[in-house]
Amino acid sequence: MSIIGIVGEYNPFHSGHEYHIRQSRQALREDCPVVCVMSGDFVQRGEPAIYSKFARAEAACRCGADLVVELPLPWSLSSAEGFARGAVYLLSKLGVTHLSFGSEAGELEPLETIAQTLLDPAVNGEIKQVLSSDASLPYALARQKALEARLGELSSQLELPNNILAVEYLKAIYELRLDLQPMTVLRFGSGHDKEGESGPKSASELRRMIRKGADISPFIPKEAARVFEREIQQGRSYTDTDMLEAAIISRLRLFGPAYYEALPDGNDGIGRRLYVAAHEEASLDAITAAAKTKRYALARIRRMCMCAALGVKAGMAEELPPYARVLAANARGCALLREISRKGEIPVITKPASVRDLSAECREIFALGAAAHDLYVLGFCAREEKKGGKEWRTSPKIVQD
Repeated sequence: MSIIGIVGEYNPFHSGHEYHIRQSRQALREDCPVVCVMSGDFVQRGEPAIYSKFARAEAACRCGADLVVELPLPWSLSSAEGFARGAVYLLSKLGVTHLSFGSEAGELEPLETIAQTLLDPAVNGEIKQVLSSDASLPYALARQKALEARLGELSSQLELPNNILAVEYLKAIYELRLDLQPMTVLRFGSGHDKEGESGPKSASELRRMIRKGADISPFIPKEAARVFEREIQQGRSYTDTDMLEAAIISRLRLFGPAYYEALPDGNDGIGRRLYVAAHEEASLDAITAAAKTKRYALARIRRMCMCAALGVKAGMAEELPPYARVLAANARGCALLREISRKGEIPVITKPASVRDLSAECREIFALGAAAHDLYVLGFCAREEKKGGKEWRTSPKIVQD
């Protein structure tokens, strides 16, 4: 049986995501199951998600996905490489046969060429040479310059955000030798940092609209809109930003320089810069701006902030996710879960309490995610919804047809 796997953050789930699922099915067959691996409450940009992971997973299952599992915290807050590697590995262990991803390229061949080139060990040396020639050059730009020397104009494909992740998905398939068939869907609509273009709005643009109080319902599927409206009505919208920011900053100020230097990407002096900024500045934006240098992208600094606040240490995402935690499923997803559990390639968590019977690594990673959720809910507007401990009591959302 063919099974489609998709990696996403669904922050929030929108019409472009629904289109991606639909096009992926049409490329194989309409009754093909779709399994999604999704970031949790904190996403790869180093920010809290606009809606909780449970709501976003439910929205996905009401709009085409059959099963949604969580990408654990260390991989959700990793670089594009670590994020992709963890997610693709999880999908492979869940029996997925085809990995579908959106891209600006819209075809596999150029992305495969770039991925295979980047896996050449000699390329790392070439990138280091570019970096040594200009100490202020960001790594991403140095990588592109090194690729340009080999691939010419084709290297410009790495200027586009979905292509960057697509290449990392392909690299993960090749490096881990996974039996996954890649397929890509052409992305269209507004870009991540652009507004006003035709076609679906990007998640970035929708988040900006939400923060301004604008109506996003024309740009998201009706079933997803109902889920998010329910979250708002029940006080689980992410609106108490001041309280959550204060909680995060208070955690950042608990730790000394050695803690920051042990963070992912905390070497080369950037950990020390972040430590100083966290103990001096008054807002998260000011902290990240003060710690940033020309070489390090702002998203990387934001991820370091979240890792510091949430206890994610260097090296965690260099391993592979030790379990799959189910967030939502429909009837077809539940049937698929039974088959996955029978094969037993990876522990599948449907009842949080069962984590206590798993390995020490599983317990440690799950506890990190549980603590992150306890922090995340401080951003909800309803006082009752700010209570802790829900991660250990919340079962997957089963979506009825």
